[in-house]
Amino acid sequence: MSGHSTYNPTNPVMKWVDDRLPLPRLMYDSFVSYPVPRNLNYWYTFGGILMIMMVSQIVTGIVLVMHYTPHVDMAFDSVEHIRRDVNYGNILQKWHQVGASFFFIAVYIHIARGMYYGSYKAPREILWMLGVAIFLIMMATGFMGYVLPWGQMSYWGAKVITNLFSAVPFFGEAIVTWLWGGFSVDNATLQRFFSLHYLLPFVLVGVVILHVWALHVTGQNNPTGVEVKSGQDTLAFTPFATVKDAFALCVFFLVFTIFVFFVPDYLGHSINYEEANPLVTPEHIVPEWYYLPFYAILRAVPDKLLGVVAMFASILVWFILPWLDTSKVRSATYRPIFKQLFWLLMIDFFILGVVGANPPEGWWITVGQIATVYYFAHFLILLPLVGLLETPRPLPSSISDAVLAKNAGKQPAVQPAE
Repeated sequence: MSGHSTYNPTNPVMKWVDDRLPLPRLMYDSFVSYPVPRNLNYWYTFGGILMIMMVSQIVTGIVLVMHYTPHVDMAFDSVEHIRRDVNYGNILQKWHQVGASFFFIAVYIHIARGMYYGSYKAPREILWMLGVAIFLIMMATGFMGYVLPWGQMSYWGAKVITNLFSAVPFFGEAIVTWLWGGFSVDNATLQRFFSLHYLLPFVLVGVVILHVWALHVTGQNNPTGVEVKSGQDTLAFTPFATVKDAFALCVFFLVFTIFVFFVPDYLGHSINYEEANPLVTPEHIVPEWYYLPFYAILRAVPDKLLGVVAMFASILVWFILPWLDTSKVRSATYRPIFKQLFWLLMIDFFILGVVGANPPEGWWITVGQIATVYYFAHFLILLPLVGLLETPRPLPSSISDAVLAKNAGKQPAVQPAE
């Protein structure tokens, strides 16, 4: 996609470095001269936002670890110590706490954009699957991090979620014992979760590097879903894409900092400001908001084992999405029926989140079961059928034609859909 390198160092020192370790050339080719489709919109800026958020979470996490004590008798007090006594500790802790939520906000938008514009289709299947793997690592990292403050919801959330593995036939109890490091959620559990929460972000960085590598091999998808056909279809990453990314990043961080400084606990649970007490069970145990749709799917199935299977399957089904979507047209812009189904899926996902936040009783159970059935039906039934039966709108002959037609307010030159 990027073609031959255009990097030509004039500084003798940079030339000397480039001849021995072409890192400046790699950075220039990846973030300056790299060609991107000229019609990328602001939905494509969330990849860059996620990179910055990942760095932000790692840096603040490293600083917080310097003052955190992973022991059940001191963990809760050490977090309070960070908030009250460490210089700028309260801001750092809130930044890291709220940052987890905004990290997931950005990744959900990033995934939804990929689904809408068909970024999972050939030749980007591995790029998409690496993205799903990143999401799974994020979920594991976020869950283990939520346990570390050792508040009431931290403790009971860990107890409930880890107990789910007891449903695994034959090995369930052994898995739970290994996760706990004993026969109950205790100090060994906290230390294991702390170690993994510290380790997994660096694993995440490695997978993100592979994700970016795969992106540079196949090139970026674009809102039309048409592949690049000439130099007129692309622009240099810098300054065109970087300016757009920078503006989107400023807007995103403006909203983020409003939450950090004014409503840092809005997306959390107030009960987590009470120290963990194994003898007092909270009235309603729920995970963080970004897990709620999958938690609702878990509870929608009466059988414990099948509920766990359904919960994991609701994410694993994304891995095979490139093969479930049978349409040869990528973008929902040219697929009228698929576009409607996409927005129905978004509404369904939101409903699952609301159901997950409420107690599993009364009509919430029925709503959760209906929403769960539709969720799987979308991927396993509707998506394959629509791809076979739908008649897409005519595609533009090139990205440039689509851009020029949009600017002129005219219909683009067309070619038959494949």
